[in-house]
Amino acid sequence: MVTKAQILDHAEVVDKNGDFVGVVDHFESEDQIKLVKKAPNAEGSHHLIPLAWVTNVDDNKVILSKTLQEVEQEWKAV
Repeated sequence: MVTKAQILDHAEVVDKNGDFVGVVDHFESEDQIKLVKKAPNAEGSHHLIPLAWVTNVDDNKVILSKTLQEVEQEWKAV
């Protein structure tokens, strides 16, 4: 299980296929990661993703258990 301490601000976030999802802004809460709003697919809004979606952190790259399409359907704009 990945812990909050393993995820650094400004780390790249990718889906399970390695496709770019966004960049970590910071943790919004103990289990919610806020992504920067300047990512190409963010449409000018911050988005929250749950820590539970993270399967691994490799070389400061956060890897999710979902595809980009699943993430975009389920993340929360804030």
